[in-house]
Amino acid sequence: MAPLVRRTWAPVGQTPIVYQRTRSRERVSMIAALTVSPGRRKLGLYFCLLPNENVVTGVVLRFVRQLRRHLGAPLVVVWDRLNVHRCAWGKLQSRSQSIHAVFLPPYAPELNPVELFWSYLKMNPLANWPAVDADQLRRRAQRHAQQIADDQGLLRSFLKATPLPLRLK
Repeated sequence: MAPLVRRTWAPVGQTPIVYQRTRSRERVSMIAALTVSPGRRKLGLYFCLLPNENVVTGVVLRFVRQLRRHLGAPLVVVWDRLNVHRCAWGKLQSRSQSIHAVFLPPYAPELNPVELFWSYLKMNPLANWPAVDADQLRRRAQRHAQQIADDQGLLRSFLKATPLPLRLK
């Protein structure tokens, strides 16, 4: 539950102090997808927060299936080479004709716009903020992730910062 500590401002002569809960094994995992509409005009951010859980194959499968039902169109999923993603793709491939996968090269987080979302979330709204428990962290992460999802300009910046050959209108 230790916060990511960044440089901050304080009155002259007063050292900023961040109090935190120590020795906690609580955590919040998150899975997310950045979507581009077929007309390439609108971006979407979909995410799922998992307090005190790991992102395992079953979670990835449920997330992709819910995303497919919500969007109602064939999906092209661009994944990094995380073992969970490869395992989930193996199971999805045999069951769904409307989901196609493209894998990014290994060790290429600069190509993944969702990595930029993670970085922004951790380095801006969640930085220097110590959570008391996993539920409090989940609520705050949910609120800020939803604000990010509602900001088309910010979502576009995540996609434009990658060298992916997508052109947005």
